[in-house]
Amino acid sequence: MDILFTWLSLPWIFGIIIFLVITGLRVIDQYERGVILTLGKFTGTRKPGLTWIFAFLGIQRMIKVDLRIATVDIPQQEVITKDNVTVGINAVLYFRVDSAEKAVLEVQNFRHAAALYAQATLRDVIGGVELDVLLSERDKIAEEIKKIVDVATDPWGIDVSTIKIQDIELPADMKRVMAKQAEAERERRAVIVRAEGEFTAAEKLSQAAKVLSAVPAGISMRTLQTIEKINPDPSKTVIFALPIEFMEGIKSLTDFFGSKNGKK
Repeated sequence: MDILFTWLSLPWIFGIIIFLVITGLRVIDQYERGVILTLGKFTGTRKPGLTWIFAFLGIQRMIKVDLRIATVDIPQQEVITKDNVTVGINAVLYFRVDSAEKAVLEVQNFRHAAALYAQATLRDVIGGVELDVLLSERDKIAEEIKKIVDVATDPWGIDVSTIKIQDIELPADMKRVMAKQAEAERERRAVIVRAEGEFTAAEKLSQAAKVLSAVPAGISMRTLQTIEKINPDPSKTVIFALPIEFMEGIKSLTDFFGSKNGKK
């Protein structure tokens, strides 16, 4: 009777064992780690591959943690800068889990916690800088935020890779003021460039005039070349101004002939 009972119970025993084996099999991907809790207590971390846990009656359970770089979008929020300008800013947080057990045991939801901490830090840091600094040193401010968040999330087993500030939304009146300022700056540069060009042209003309003055009849030759190039429209009148040297020559001739007539 005992032998018969033993033979009848063997299939049940084998069935229970097979059931436990099948229900306890787990697969961990290459980019994951499995944190094992036995009766609620941390008992180890499993590496990628096929593994088994005693899942019957919830004696053991495994929490998978993704170790790949994750991105969290920090939604746009209004922040007041140091010079009391309200701006809308959104950013992106890049981080990865460095310690799977810390990410599970030290914080309830490490992804949500990291995003909220980055959001609060973003508001604190930008609230301490002026608008001009924010617009001109965006990468520097993002690096400062990254360092603060990285130090704070290190006990959670999180390594912050970088934080990127995406958009800086300015008020409409501030945009108009900045547009006028940019236009005035462009006009100032244009005036400077135009003045520098005129100054250079005046220097070159002065040098050319000195060269022509040093050559006998140089001004007259230049005048004849100018007359030759002129092809005026018959319906228009062209007024040509004689050079001073020409008038002085005529005056000298007049004085010469006048003095000769006086002697006679």
